[in-house]
Formats: sequence, structure tokens, C-alpha cells
Amino acid sequence: MSNQRYDESSFRVLKGLEPVRERPGMYTRTDSPAHIIQEVIDNSADEALAGFAKNIHVVLHTDASVSITDDGRGIPVGLHPEERIPVVVLAFTRLHAGGKFDKRSGNSAYAFSGGLHGVGVAVTNALSKRVTVEIRRDGKVHNVEFSEGGEKIGKLEQTGTCGKETGTRVRAWPDAKYFESAKIPLAEIERLLRSKAVLLPGVRVSLDIEQSDGTFLSKTWSYPEGLTGYLREMAGDHEALTPIFATEKYAEGSDGDFAEGEGAAWAFGWFEESLPSESYVNLIPTVAGGTHESGLRAGVFEAMKTFVEHHALLPRGVKLQQEDVCGRMAFVLSARLLDPQFQGQVKEKLNSREAVKLVSGVVRDPFEIWLNHNIDAGKAIAELAISQAQARQKNAQKVEKRKQSGVAVLPGKLSDCESTDIADNELFLVEGDSAGGSAKLARNKETQAILPLRGKVQNSWEIEAGRLFANAEIHDVAVALGVDPHAPDAEVDLSGLRYGKVVIMSDADVDGAHIQTLLLTLFYRHFPALIARGHIYIAQPPLYRIDVPAQGKKRPARRLYALDEGELQAIKDRMEKEGFKPEAIEVGRFKGLGEMNPIQLRETAMDPATRRVMPVSERPGSRDETLKMFTLLMGKGEASSRRNWMETKGHLVEADL
Repeated sequence: MSNQRYDESSFRVLKGLEPVRERPGMYTRTDSPAHIIQEVIDNSADEALAGFAKNIHVVLHTDASVSITDDGRGIPVGLHPEERIPVVVLAFTRLHAGGKFDKRSGNSAYAFSGGLHGVGVAVTNALSKRVTVEIRRDGKVHNVEFSEGGEKIGKLEQTGTCGKETGTRVRAWPDAKYFESAKIPLAEIERLLRSKAVLLPGVRVSLDIEQSDGTFLSKTWSYPEGLTGYLREMAGDHEALTPIFATEKYAEGSDGDFAEGEGAAWAFGWFEESLPSESYVNLIPTVAGGTHESGLRAGVFEAMKTFVEHHALLPRGVKLQQEDVCGRMAFVLSARLLDPQFQGQVKEKLNSREAVKLVSGVVRDPFEIWLNHNIDAGKAIAELAISQAQARQKNAQKVEKRKQSGVAVLPGKLSDCESTDIADNELFLVEGDSAGGSAKLARNKETQAILPLRGKVQNSWEIEAGRLFANAEIHDVAVALGVDPHAPDAEVDLSGLRYGKVVIMSDADVDGAHIQTLLLTLFYRHFPALIARGHIYIAQPPLYRIDVPAQGKKRPARRLYALDEGELQAIKDRMEKEGFKPEAIEVGRFKGLGEMNPIQLRETAMDPATRRVMPVSERPGSRDETLKMFTLLMGKGEASSRRNWMETKGHLVEADL
């Protein structure tokens, strides 16, 4: 064993911006400095969104620095009432400090902004050699400089007067040692600035690129047609099959479900082939999509279903699915949420569950009205969707014919789905009959099947393939899947596979983790092709339910969920920032899936728009290491090795006992 010392002196506390410099990948993208520059641009865009800035100007200098200037209100320069430090210094040197946390009416500098997951310009400062800030506010010009990753803070000084002119100029020199490439990706910055021009009517967005001879290459973006013009530009030469539908809708003060001003603006149309789409939340580009995109597709699908039924356009035996309607739809979506929740620090995907209901609700009625005023366009969309559905069903029937002979009788406890298209079908392997009952009520019968598992599946690591089916649970899983056991290197025929996704859904406790391990052992040992081809997933149900009371007319009561203790504490901290007292927030703990009602189970673990599922895959080149670990954990003759391993590694586990 190692003689390395482990005592009180072994603990290190990271202070200030040191965590960012120590682990930059936890806070930003490290492929290039694009995201730390975007943080500054987003601050200027938030000023424009709030109605105070009309110009955003970015300069890429030849010394690898970037300047961002706006004519907003200017960052406050006075002392913070509690910290007794100039507010501009707080913004650039403290994580989770800014004017976007207090969302209570009258106390927030920004009603709608990019959310609280990012840590703002403090990350820009931490990962830059030098940052200078010039602020024009209250008739005075102030300057302050930060260097060495924010370690050195210059004196905030008044350097002149400016009359009524206001605004902020930030110039940053990104530190190359934190990034794979120190070069600013020009195409990405241009795309970001162009999108700000689209989403901010009346705001002039410009970019100057300094040349080696001291001249500048300048670009300015303006879109008189807004989202419609932008979507046409994105489509290029691709022919539109229907007119583009573009409008916006936001909640009013009398709307009890959502805060005043929440809603969306959008433009979408159908094209001769599939095209990329773009979405934004409070001007933040969400390149990985999220719940607002799910809401848009849901609203469009529901409106189209109503239109098709009203005009009796659907042939007998054809059933439309969302992908049939939305597969050839291209869109630009700009959602506005009071308190958006993102996945990760770089805000690439929206996780806010309420966004599905919000966006689908604001889109459905206007689109339904548009369809009834543009019947020819509506029928063209319906015809396209119906042809897609017929092609999908025809392909599914072909697959069914190939596996028709010799199919085993499906397990009696399997609640199968109606669809035969494995691209959409999902099988949930659920721990226990109680949770299985809730899951059956929570599922989408069209595409989701439920197989309850009674007790724990047998450890199959050392069972021969020919003896697998002696165990009833393993037999039922294999028959439901429609795939025979196989070796890792064998040629596998997956034409009989009945589900595109197999989701292991167990309690968020030690027993649940054990069941996950036993099922993963079964799949890795005897059905490895399912893991290799991305068919196996693990549901991540929450441990906690948080009930937040209403906050005046602007904020209805909310129900939030926390995956673990860390997420629970983060939600509590956020609620405290919003003005809720700790005793006003009710926290309930789920003992297991069976304790959840069907609505809660659907929302947190089963609805593709709002659930959390983790794909299972094998790290490239790690097969020998993985086999060794499975043998250690699951091999019958490895008891003494397991004991030694637990004694050595046991202190690292974070278990919910």
C-alpha cells in the first residue's frame, strides 16, 4: 500500500477564481476562448433585451484580444451594500455574483436573462491574462484593470466625464494555456452576433476585425424581417414547400400559469429536405436544443392533428406521430423564460420542464388559426406528414415479416407498446410490481413498454449462454427484446430487436444501484451489441421533490425535483436568492419509484421532453480494463480480491444508505 500521508493538511480550499483556473472544463468550453467571449457579449445582449442598449460592437484585435462595447446603462461602480467592494469588481472576481439572481418584482436588474447556471464574466477574467473595463455612467468615465487571471486587481479610477453617454467596454486577452486552440473561431462569433441581431429588433450589431496593416474588416447585421428573414437565409437555395409562419406570443399579467412576459417568438416552415434549426433562450443559443424545442414540436403536432381530423384527411389505418409532422420542419425559436435552467455551464441545452408546457401552449393556438386561414398550406403539410407516416408503417411491417416465424410468446407481465417502429419504441425494465404499476399509468402507450422485474436479476457473469433462460427474469427480458444472447465478437442479427431504447429504471438507492449493476452485467456479458450500438440507458429518478409556494401574481406555485443532495442544496440556494424563506419551501424525499404517482414518474423519468436518462457505453480502448473490473465485482471466486478492493477504495464511495 502507498505511504502517502492523508491528514488535515491534505485538504486544500480553492478561493476566489482559483477553482476556474484549476478546473476550467467545469465552467466553460476549453476547445477555444469562444465561450468566455460569449459571456461578455451576452451581458451586452441582456442590456439590449432589457431595452437599454441599441448598439453592440465587437472588435477582434491583432494581439489576440477582444473588445466588446455596448451603450447600455454601464455596470454599477459604487460599493456593494454588504460586501463593501465596487460592484464592477464583484462581477469580475466573484463566481455567482451579478444582477440576474433576484427575480422579484422591482428588485431585479434583468427580468429575463440567460439564467443562473453560468458564472458569467468572472470566468472570462479567470482565464485571461488581462481584462480592462471602461464604464460610462452618471456622466463619469471609470476604468479598472484585472491581470494574472483576476489575481491582481487595479484601482477603480475616474478618468474623465461623458455627459449623458452610458455604456460598458470590456477588453480581454484570453490566456492560451487554458485552451486547446487560442484562436477565436471567427465563424462561431459571427454566427452568435448575427443571431443577436435577429433576436433584438432595433439593435445594431457590428464586428470589426483588425488587419495586420492597421485597417479593419467590418461587418454589420440587421434583419428588417426578423426571424422570417433569418430562416430564409438559413434555408439558402432549398425550396420551401409552404409559406413561413412567424409570430410571437407572451403571457400577460392575467395568466396564472406563467409569469408576465414569458413566452416565445418563432418562425418555421416545411422544406423539400431536412434542414438545421436554431433555438435560443433569453438570447442564449441552445445548440443542443432542450425542452423549449420539445414544446414547439408538441404545439405544432397538436395543431396539425386537429387540422387533419377537422378536414378528414387521414387515411384509414394511418396514425400520425410527431416526427411525421415535424421531420421536414425547419425553425428559429426564441423563448423567453423568467428563470431558465440549463444543462451544464455553457448553457447548450435547456432543462426547464415548464418550458414544454409554455412553448407548446403559446404555439398551438396561433398555428391552428394560421392553418385554418391557409388551408392549402395546411393540406400540403398534412400530405407530407401522411406520406411520412405511411412510409414508416411500411418499413415497420417489413421488419415484422422478417421475424414472424418462430417468435417466442411474449411475457405475460409485459405491457407492450402499440407502435412497431423501433426508432421510437422504448422498453422500461422497472424494479418491482409497485413501480411497474405506476409506470404503466405514466407511460405513452404508443411508444413505451413496461416490464416489471420481481426481485433482483441473477448474477449472469459466469452463466453459460445455454443456461441463461433457466432464470425466469432473464428469460422474460431476452424474449421481450427479441434478441438472442451473443458473444462480443460474433456477427449479430438485430433485425428482431423490438425496442430502440432499453431503459433501466430502479430506485435511487443502494438496492437500485445493485439492480442496475446486475442488469448491466447481463447486457455486457450476453448482449454486448446492445451496448455497443447505443440501445441501453439508465433512468435517473430524483431523490427529492421541492414544493415552492406562489410568489404574487407573477410567479405561480412550482414543483421542482432534485437528483441528489448537491442539486437539492443548489435549488434551496436559488430559492433563497429569489426571496423565499427556507421554512416556506417543502422538501419531500422519495423512498422509491413506487412512491411516485404516475404524473411525477412521467415528468421525471419517462417523458422524453423532461426526463433524465443516461446512455450506457464502453470507453474506447478500455475493454480489457472493463472486463477486469466486472470479473472483480461479479466473479464468484473473487471474494478476497473484492474485500481488498473495498478496503482500499471504500472511502471514495458516496452512497445513499
